[in-house]
Order: sequence, then C-alpha cells, then structure tokens
Amino acid sequence: MAVRHQLIERSPQQVWAVLADPGRFHEWVVGVADSVPGDNDWPMVGADLTYKVVLGPWTGSGRTVVRRSEKPRVLELEAESGPLGTARIALEVRPWGDTDSLVIIDEHPLRGAAGSLHTAAVDVFIQLRHRGMLKRLAGVVEKSAPRTHTAQSPSS
Repeated sequence: MAVRHQLIERSPQQVWAVLADPGRFHEWVVGVADSVPGDNDWPMVGADLTYKVVLGPWTGSGRTVVRRSEKPRVLELEAESGPLGTARIALEVRPWGDTDSLVIIDEHPLRGAAGSLHTAAVDVFIQLRHRGMLKRLAGVVEKSAPRTHTAQSPSS
C-alpha cells in the first residue's frame, strides 16, 4: 500500500474545485492525457472519465470511476488498468490550520492481477508517482485559486 501526503496552501474547498473538475484531471494525474468525462456528473458516485495513458513510449487507455465522493473531503476512485486489473485511489482533503489543506493519497491494487503482482518495488514506483502527482495538484490549485486569509482580530 502506498500512502503519501502533501500540504497545499489553499483551502479544502479550493482543492476540491480542482478535484471536481474533470477537465483538469490530466493536469494533475501523472501519465494521463486527453481525459473525457462519461455520462454522469464528475465527481458523483458512478461518474467516470476515460483517457489516454502515456508512460514513456507506451500509450494505452484507461478509465477511472468515482466510488465515493464527500465534498470537499473525500474522493475515492477505482482506476482500471486493463489486464492488470484495478486500483483503489483514495484522496482525503483535511483542513490544515485556517487556510491550508493536507491532501493524503492512498493507493493499492483492488481487483485482478495487480494484487498478486504487488511488491515493495511496485510500492516504490507508486510513491514516486504520487510525489509527482501531489506536487502537480498543489501547483494547479495554488495557481488557479487566490490565497485566502482569515481576518485576525486586533489585539486589545
């Protein structure tokens, strides 16, 4: 199981705005290009996105389905990887102080061959992918949303 976290200097609502925008999926998910939403409204449970997967010279297709969605805190996805099976990808957005968010990603194989092929080496690859993905998410959120500040009361 691969768990990683990232501090994002924006509110949970601002992070959620990016997670909930299917047109921005390819901006923060590593290896994804040309994402297209399905029939249901992303990120409602059952909604899906199809996309092109690009890993170096290899190109394939993928599909991700929303399995749990609790605005603005939890988004759980099931990513289909063809013959390898599927993976559960859970994103939790926690308030951190008054203005920031801590985003935690937890991914592990769920169905198919990926579960039996899962090793410590695979976890290292997933950790590296998550590092890049969370940094990209932070960059997209922080560039697209103004920093919010809470009003501080004057000292008496």
